[in-house]
Formats: sequence, C-alpha cells, structure tokens
Amino acid sequence: MLRACAIRYGTGWDKCLPYAEFSYNNGYQADLKNHHSKLYMVEGVEPPCFGIDWGKTLRVVQKNLKIAQSRQKSYADNRRRELNFKVEDFVYLKVSPMRGVRRFNMKGKLAPRYIGPFKVLEKKGEVAYRLELPPSLSGVHDVFHVSQLKKCLRVLEEQAPLEDLNVQEDLTYTEHPVKILETSERITRNKRIKMCRVQWSHHTEKEATWEREDEMRKAYPNLFASQPM
Repeated sequence: MLRACAIRYGTGWDKCLPYAEFSYNNGYQADLKNHHSKLYMVEGVEPPCFGIDWGKTLRVVQKNLKIAQSRQKSYADNRRRELNFKVEDFVYLKVSPMRGVRRFNMKGKLAPRYIGPFKVLEKKGEVAYRLELPPSLSGVHDVFHVSQLKKCLRVLEEQAPLEDLNVQEDLTYTEHPVKILETSERITRNKRIKMCRVQWSHHTEKEATWEREDEMRKAYPNLFASQPM
C-alpha cells in the first residue's frame, strides 16, 4: 500500500501516511469481526491532516490497501495447506530449540524440532486441537494451533527425544553445543573477531551455526579444553 502511494505521489508520499493509518485503522478485520478503531468516514469527522484533497486521497489509499491485502492473501493461499486431524489421530508437536549462549541478551533460535507423537483428544474451534500430553509436559497448555502440528505418518528426521529435553511452557527448550567443527576469523575495520562453527545437541553438522569464540569460551570452556587460547 505504501509503495503504491509513493509511486503515485512521488516526493510527497509522506503526506499520505496519516491517510494510510486512518484507512488501515478503519478497515474491517475478518479475524476480529470489527474495525480497528471507532472512527468512521462520516460527515463531521475531521481529517488527520490538511493540505491535500482529503476525500480523493483517502479513496486512493483505501484502494491501494485493498489491492495490497488481496495480493498478500493470494501469496498466503498459494503456500497454505489445509490440515485436519481426527480424534484418536497421532501428531507431532513442533518445539523451538534455543541456543544456550546469549547474544545481545537474546537467545537465538535453531531449526525447529518435533516431539511426540501425541494423541488428538478433541478439536477446538476451526484450527486448534487438544492433545494428550505426558506428565513431563504438565506445565504446557494442551491446546495447540494446527500450524504447530504434523501428522504422524513416519518417524521424522527432526524428531527429538522428549526425555532429554526440558520443554518450557512456551514450547522452547535449550540446546547445548557438542562439538567445534571449524574456526575462522572475521575482520572488521578495527579488529579481528574469532568465530567457530558449532554443532548443537539434537542437530546435525549441516545445521551448525557460526558463533563468536569469546562468547562460547566464556559459556562453555569445556569445549576448548584441548585447544590453545
């Protein structure tokens, strides 16, 4: 929508931002079954800014919004697969592995893994299912969106043993490094940064990640016991 506004109005595209915000906030939201805000385009409502034709510009922005929404919907529809499970089916549950080393006070994600299989007990609404979870997952809410599930047709390569994991309420667990595969250096303008390629537990060598060596030495000194500083 903003790209269309920029193309139409050129260097004055920034003046359309209040109109874009107004149009979006007043667009009908199918998932919420209402409008974002209580403000509607009715007589007596003051425009968010002045200087250009309020009615004409708003109609252009609203048209661009509908085009953008339609385009995004077509992209999503092309990639969407309808998933439906029956009661008594067995499914795998997707969990998010997190690197055990903190970077910028954030834990980094690794490729997702699946645990289970678990039995489907009940369908909740259109896109959620209640699963029969073991006692080790008693702290996890037992209703999951269909996007977190995969039907049990075979043993998944991404399957992780539940007994080895400490799955949290948000379906994350911490991975630990098992091996340094190789090292390298990255040169910036004023310093050299030593890097190492790390293989993580429950992940293959192909899924190894590059980490800063100083951070890894601080968090996991045992990995470097046989290597020089």
